[in-house]
Amino acid sequence: MLVLPKGLRHIPGHIDRDGQQALVEDIRAVVRQAPLYRPQMPRSGKPFSVRMTNCGQLGWVADKTGYRYQGHHPSSGDPWPPIPKTLLSLWADLTGESRRPEACLVNFYDVTARMGLHQDRDEGDFSAPVLSVSLGDACLFRFGGIERTHPTKSFRLESGDVVVLGGESRLIYHGVDRIYPMTSTLLKDGGRINLTLRRVADRV
Repeated sequence: MLVLPKGLRHIPGHIDRDGQQALVEDIRAVVRQAPLYRPQMPRSGKPFSVRMTNCGQLGWVADKTGYRYQGHHPSSGDPWPPIPKTLLSLWADLTGESRRPEACLVNFYDVTARMGLHQDRDEGDFSAPVLSVSLGDACLFRFGGIERTHPTKSFRLESGDVVVLGGESRLIYHGVDRIYPMTSTLLKDGGRINLTLRRVADRV
């Protein structure tokens, strides 16, 4: 049995199939307003393997100038659409945080996509947890410690699973090593959607 570090919670199957399908429809509505795009690595300009968009007051973006939060889509210039109510309810139920999330990053992984080990540290406030929702194909989720050199472990995330990174685990390194294709029928053409809700600023 894998023992998780304090503050890292894995809640398998928290969202049932009907809830997953409803959430996918919510995200499709978000994408219609704020289309998926492929961000770039700072300095090198190398494109990410995932496509992404955002909803909420702020959205996380990456380009040659760096990583940051901003209030509009980088291509259209339009404000991000609001976070779906279902996700706000999940946040309220599972995080114990009275302040609402200001940002929800939407990542779409095809079968070849990966996400290298990284910390969620572009926020101005680390007191609130990060909540992550998996939809679609399963993935291999890797996590380590608060230093990149710390040992890592992995576990599988399935559609409907929720992960919370808070407390001592708020700044641990984590990433996605691989996607397991055709392990879910939720998305017609396969792939994985990851939704990551965050507080950004240190304010009420």
